[in-house]
Amino acid sequence: MKKLMLGNHAVARGAYEAGVKVASAYPGTPSTEIMEYMATLPCPHVEWAPNEKVALETAIGSAMGGGRSVCAMKHVGLNVAADPLFTATYTGVNAGLLICVADDPGMHSSQNEQDSRNYAKASKAIMLEPSDSQECLSFAKEAFAISEKFDLPVILRLTTRVSHSQSLVEVGEREEAEKEYVKNPMKNVMMPAMAKRRHPVLEEILKDASVYSDTSTLNKVEYNDTKIGVITSGICYQYAKEALGDKVSYLKLGMVYPLCDNLIKEFASKVEKLYVIEELDPFFEEHIKAMGIEVTGKDAFTLIGEYSADMIKEVVLGEKRAESVKVEESAPMRPPVLCAGCPHRGTFYALSSLGLRVCGDIGCYTLGTLEPLSSVDACVCMGASIGLAHGMDKANPEVSGKTVAVLGDSTFIHSGITGLINVVYNKGNSTVIILDNSITGMTGHQDNPLTGKTIRGEAAPQVDLVKLCEAIGVPNIRVADPFDLKGFKAVVKEEVSKKEPSVIIAQRPCALLKSVKYEGKMTVTSDCVKCKMCLKIGCPAISFDGEKINIDKTQCNGCGYCAQLCAKKALKKEEA
Repeated sequence: MKKLMLGNHAVARGAYEAGVKVASAYPGTPSTEIMEYMATLPCPHVEWAPNEKVALETAIGSAMGGGRSVCAMKHVGLNVAADPLFTATYTGVNAGLLICVADDPGMHSSQNEQDSRNYAKASKAIMLEPSDSQECLSFAKEAFAISEKFDLPVILRLTTRVSHSQSLVEVGEREEAEKEYVKNPMKNVMMPAMAKRRHPVLEEILKDASVYSDTSTLNKVEYNDTKIGVITSGICYQYAKEALGDKVSYLKLGMVYPLCDNLIKEFASKVEKLYVIEELDPFFEEHIKAMGIEVTGKDAFTLIGEYSADMIKEVVLGEKRAESVKVEESAPMRPPVLCAGCPHRGTFYALSSLGLRVCGDIGCYTLGTLEPLSSVDACVCMGASIGLAHGMDKANPEVSGKTVAVLGDSTFIHSGITGLINVVYNKGNSTVIILDNSITGMTGHQDNPLTGKTIRGEAAPQVDLVKLCEAIGVPNIRVADPFDLKGFKAVVKEEVSKKEPSVIIAQRPCALLKSVKYEGKMTVTSDCVKCKMCLKIGCPAISFDGEKINIDKTQCNGCGYCAQLCAKKALKKEEA
């Protein structure tokens, strides 16, 4: 039976058909839908983990125990999971272990462009890369057999365009698979003496995997005109086919580490000019050049962003793209913005008005950087806000008390707890604001340990933030409502003035949750003097057309932020 499926859904389906027993992930665009779709399938166990490291450790444990396992994450999540990954290749897996990693060329929703192929080489794991939804399913399924054959984790590298594109997929039935667990500390306990014995074993396995790659059907050769040959993989194969058609020959790499050296040599010998087409790093190019093969790669293409069919056609064939149709009127700019009614808006308005230095974090609240809130000073990675604030305070004691850390509830659980422990233990005095909006917001409303629900909506123990902070030793803990602009600002002002750590829990649910219902819409009365104070909150439902203040009733949800800023009381809620 054929179905139209997202690449991410097809990966989940392939893992399900392969008999996966345990699936664990932390949500992160563009990988989130893998685990969400897994949760709709009758797999024995599917979960959201607190972070990617825990997700991979859970999957490793399951595989060691004899159950095929899968974990999923975006590219920066692999940084978090790198510690267990680098040792899992030494221990091996027993049952198949699939690690799904979605890179984000073009940084559609990420803080960097990271090429995860480098992790395969560095950690000595096998890596596959599909180019469409059908391959997402078949490669994911095949990955478990490869993992068990070589006793290694297999990384399935995806990119945004493959993860979020749809194509037809032939689906099959689930096949149960299980391995017997055998106690073997010499293999599974990585003390130095054991690790020294396992490293040579790993190197021999990689040699065997390289030989396997030479004959694997995951790599495909398509001979057309041999004047030009193209080596490529993943979504770049689709771009190249669209741009070049049958004017060139192709070596499409499905197994991207270890590489098929003999197949590459054979292909290179049969074409007159060889191109490598790959987004981000020159991973294939450097390997091929090290083999002594002349190839054109990043000297003709770019290290930055996504490729396109037009770009490839121009570089390889010298055919410039056709002039695009020019539109007389330019489209208005639409920068990303916090949603109407977002509780984070009140937090950032208070911080901005107090003139504080704000160390931000990864999530919706990063948008507090933009005008008119203009609040966030720095943002590096998940959970870094607390460490950044602590470091700023320690480096500049004279401005201590003017720096705060801001992060979401899910982000705090992910990697903020240890930062807060560090502040308390090392006698810092940072103020940490946890934006508790009752959900993991930016990735699409996934549950987490603070919501009291599992990925399948089942009731689960709920972490109590106040008790957690008390256990860490935070002396000052406040729960405040960011919808109360005056009151919230007073709480922040009071806490940052203290010479010891504080935690403020800004508690108000995400405006987009189905359970959140605000009554009535805001309206502008004749008392309005066009002072534009209401615009300072940055709500997308409010605008000024040069003559009057307008409320977009399709966006307004009656949160009342604007009314709190209006000295003339000219903004009122309509009768419901």
